[in-house]
Amino acid sequence: MRASSQIGCSMKVCGVEISSNDVNLCLLSLTDELFELPDCRSRRLTLKDINSTRELRYFQQTFAKLMQDYQVDRVVIRQRPMKGKFAGGAVGFKLEAAIELISDLDVIIMSTTDIKESLKRNPMQIAYADTDLKAYQEVAFNTAYAYLMKDKYAAQEG
Repeated sequence: MRASSQIGCSMKVCGVEISSNDVNLCLLSLTDELFELPDCRSRRLTLKDINSTRELRYFQQTFAKLMQDYQVDRVVIRQRPMKGKFAGGAVGFKLEAAIELISDLDVIIMSTTDIKESLKRNPMQIAYADTDLKAYQEVAFNTAYAYLMKDKYAAQEG
């Protein structure tokens, strides 16, 4: 059963968009069908030296600590194509793997098709500009919102 259909239940997710060596983040919680954008000390994490194992481990530890501190239930990463015009780069896939390998962290990859379908079925009730989020967080926000709403008005079969 979805968290939003149970009174008193809540879910906090972290939407993630990976762009080059940056990870853009957006925390979003849903409690009793009410959304909240919790304050977060980091909106973007950057891998400074892409060739340093130490830096990659530091990134992974920083991300894990952030998710632990904010008691995130699930991390939702926007899927990137592996080939073609809009393919993700090697560094991005390295960051994605570092996040996925964090123990005790529930991570899922959500396809852009699923995100678009969820947003189409469940349009935003306010303008993104009214959220007080940074422009670079919009994709991460849409990913988190689409995940939380994905089962709300599921596509009708038949």
